[in-house]
Amino acid sequence: MLDPGSVLPPPAGMLAELTHRCPLACPYCSNPLALDPKASELDTATWARVMQEAAALGVLHVHLSGGEPAARLDLPEITRAAHEAGLYTNLITSGIGVTSQKLDTLKDAGLDHIQISMQDVDEASADRIAGYQGAFKRKRALAEEVVKRGFPLTINAVIHRANIENIAGLVEMALAMHASRVEIAHAQYYGWALKNRAALMPSREQVDHAVAEVERLRATHRGQIVIDAIVPDYYARFPKPCMGGWGRRSLNVTPAGRVLPCHAAEVIPSLEFWSVRDHSLEDIWRNSPAFNAFRGEEWMQEPCRSCARRDQDFGGCRCQAFLLTGNARAADPVCHLSPDHGLLADFVEEREPEYAYRA
Repeated sequence: MLDPGSVLPPPAGMLAELTHRCPLACPYCSNPLALDPKASELDTATWARVMQEAAALGVLHVHLSGGEPAARLDLPEITRAAHEAGLYTNLITSGIGVTSQKLDTLKDAGLDHIQISMQDVDEASADRIAGYQGAFKRKRALAEEVVKRGFPLTINAVIHRANIENIAGLVEMALAMHASRVEIAHAQYYGWALKNRAALMPSREQVDHAVAEVERLRATHRGQIVIDAIVPDYYARFPKPCMGGWGRRSLNVTPAGRVLPCHAAEVIPSLEFWSVRDHSLEDIWRNSPAFNAFRGEEWMQEPCRSCARRDQDFGGCRCQAFLLTGNARAADPVCHLSPDHGLLADFVEEREPEYAYRA
């Protein structure tokens, strides 16, 4: 629970995971290993109600995601419902399944922004990472159509051992695609990415060079493109303030309607997640057990409880703490003050030559 006297602010953003269906098999996918089946997905009317409730709660922008959201034939209707609720809408797509005709329909429905994932600058490498032959060409073609229709475009590149040497090329490619923003996002080890950690993890030397390269590219291309960067947790000195603090700034709605404080929260088995099928979004945000589990500071253990940074990083990532230590209340082992910090030294040295792909 929040500390007495604290005021719970409304969430600024919502991730609407419309489906877990996806044509790609990216080895760093952070979706759960057990995906929600198509039969369990929320229907159009329920998503429309959720959009209205999100806006009433104070949400400003919604990310339409998956899986591949274009696998939903009612994507334009859901987009329109979000637009009519007054939400800024961002489509997060693999680029597979979004046709020129669908882009026009989404434009008419009020879609504001599109984000396309790119796996590498080299076509063969990109297709291998995506697990889909021809993905690279289809993504490039879609990006051209997106810009032609006047959508702001963001390119997302998840960084790992196979492409970390190509960051400059990825930024140059985003510029050539007329993107306004590029995300250099080092893999975060949840879901399928955790399963493939030993095949994805770069070396410290590679990470240090990549961080310096991003700063050089920001200076070189200032005013041309915004370069966002997410560094790999395992090489950090302090943990990230995950999601801006548990249950403080955002929420996720799964394809089946469960509402989560963060994308990976279901890895913690002790949590109880309420569904939009049974509760309003406001009721879930304010009162559900999962959202209140790690708000405030009462749940913290040492060294977090007495740490001067406890209201900056909130003890780090609860999901990562659980996955690495088995205790969701423990300090995130990423923190150099954590008694479990030594675990990371072994993990970053693990090496496997090949990915395991989702079947």
